[in-house]
Amino acid sequence: MDFLWKGASATAEQVREALAASHPMKESTVRTILKRLEEKGYVTHRVQGRTYIYHGLDAPQNVAAKAVRQIIERLCGGSVEALLVGMVNNEVVDERELQRLAQRIARRKSREEEE
Repeated sequence: MDFLWKGASATAEQVREALAASHPMKESTVRTILKRLEEKGYVTHRVQGRTYIYHGLDAPQNVAAKAVRQIIERLCGGSVEALLVGMVNNEVVDERELQRLAQRIARRKSREEEE
């Protein structure tokens, strides 16, 4: 996905070449992964001649948010609080990040109260 987000669009072969140093794969494997990403709604393609040209459908932050939502549903019983407590307890989130998050929550709450 990072490769597709950085560029406008790419073929399966271009994706394979870009990933070859860190994740060597056959082109057929890359095509399968791209097909699955398309089925999940993360990428789409257009056809140019006989070649599929893929591009991402959503911004990285939106894809990450959807993935986290799935994790919350599957592993935390739907509780965002349970996920965050686990992240704090396991030091995934540091003190500075917690402070920034608290500020964002306060700003959002303030905006909602104004409306």
